[in-house]
Amino acid sequence: MNAATGSEAPLPDERAPAAVADVGDGAEVPRPALVRYALGSAGMGVYVTVPGLLLLYFLTDTLGVTPWLAGLALLVPKAVDIVLHPYVGSLSDRERARRGSRLRLLTAGCALAPAFVALFAVPGPVADRPWAAALWVAAWFVVANALFAAYQVPYLATPTDMETGYHGRTRVLSFRMVVLTVGILVGGALAPLLAGEGDSVGRYVVMALVLGVFTVVFQYVGVGGVRDLLPAPAPTGKAVDRHGPALAQVRDVLRRNRPFRVLVSCYLLVSTTTHLVLAGLPYYARHELDRPGFTTVLMAAFVAPALLTTPLWFRLSRTWGKQRCLLLCQGFFAAGALGLAAGKTAGLVVPVLCTLVLGVCFAGLQLFPFSMVPDTVRAADGDETGRTGAYTGVWTATEATGAAAGPYLYSAALALGGYAAARAGEEVTQSGGAHTAILLGFTLLPALLMAAALAVQSRYRLDAELTRARGV
Repeated sequence: MNAATGSEAPLPDERAPAAVADVGDGAEVPRPALVRYALGSAGMGVYVTVPGLLLLYFLTDTLGVTPWLAGLALLVPKAVDIVLHPYVGSLSDRERARRGSRLRLLTAGCALAPAFVALFAVPGPVADRPWAAALWVAAWFVVANALFAAYQVPYLATPTDMETGYHGRTRVLSFRMVVLTVGILVGGALAPLLAGEGDSVGRYVVMALVLGVFTVVFQYVGVGGVRDLLPAPAPTGKAVDRHGPALAQVRDVLRRNRPFRVLVSCYLLVSTTTHLVLAGLPYYARHELDRPGFTTVLMAAFVAPALLTTPLWFRLSRTWGKQRCLLLCQGFFAAGALGLAAGKTAGLVVPVLCTLVLGVCFAGLQLFPFSMVPDTVRAADGDETGRTGAYTGVWTATEATGAAAGPYLYSAALALGGYAAARAGEEVTQSGGAHTAILLGFTLLPALLMAAALAVQSRYRLDAELTRARGV
């Protein structure tokens, strides 16, 4: 009996690589269903981008909330996700066991759009009081995050639930990544244009309404794609309770599955870094480049390369393996972030080029970790796919934690530098310390975080075993 797991099965780390090298390159997956599944990511892309890009800026420069309080208003709701996402994952596993699919929970998540609008629709009497405004945003952020979890967790369980192999999972996720990029691009480019320079709450509400409609339409398309990719098996009529409560499952999957544990640790740093960059982008454009409207340009430069490079990363991974490609992305991302420190002294060309480098790396930073999660699940003992939701719940909780930590770290840097908050229409002159905080928080801090992610990821060994077993 294995002392670490309390079972007769050896730890996943102790298995022969050939035992986990499942087959299938994804060519057998019907393309129309795959496209419909991937289209569900367009709506997800909007939601993961717009709050990360604009919500901190909305709080500090439209509602007049001080940076430390604004950061707290975004951090606390995401802290709820640490418990919520594993619970949703456990619930989705029970739904699949009881009903044969995760579709009911997935469909419930399509109610996200109204909560997304409410985030920015702060009533006048509430907007006049910074503390009340921060509380309003935090409360609706909790609701929106819960609905997003209801969609995201079962949606991301799909590649693991499918019967396909090492490269097949990367192919499925590459389709998703291309469409996710479109959603991120739509949200990241349109949101600043529709919101203007943050001169009124009304502009933000219009922005949220337009993008909310976009989100819900593509969410429903994604539900149909999941239904087509995973014809429901005969349900058992009862839940599977042998894995225990949700939090116990979190402890169990992290303890049992070392490759997954390393991947989660690394992705926490990656998610923190990318969301910090998103949160800092409007401040960098306005205060360091003296071009508030340049946020859209930089956002497009950050996201658009993924449309071209995701297929290239997929092809390269077939030769190099996912791990080597991911380490390459992390190293170049850190270098690109440091290059942004040149600011306006180097003209606008250098910041744009450095942002393009970040964008090329961002494509790989999303594609490879997400496609490696199913590898870690499949590499574990045979019944692990019966709790795919538990794994995706832990994974999305990690992503949500990074989404909170990134803006919070940047808001902390702003607070330490003495950044002055402002209400809509007010002009505030920032101190030299605030400018230093804006710049270093956007360049040096993400470079250090990504370097730490690279160091953690270098401890991941499963990909080498899988590629050796397949002769890659």
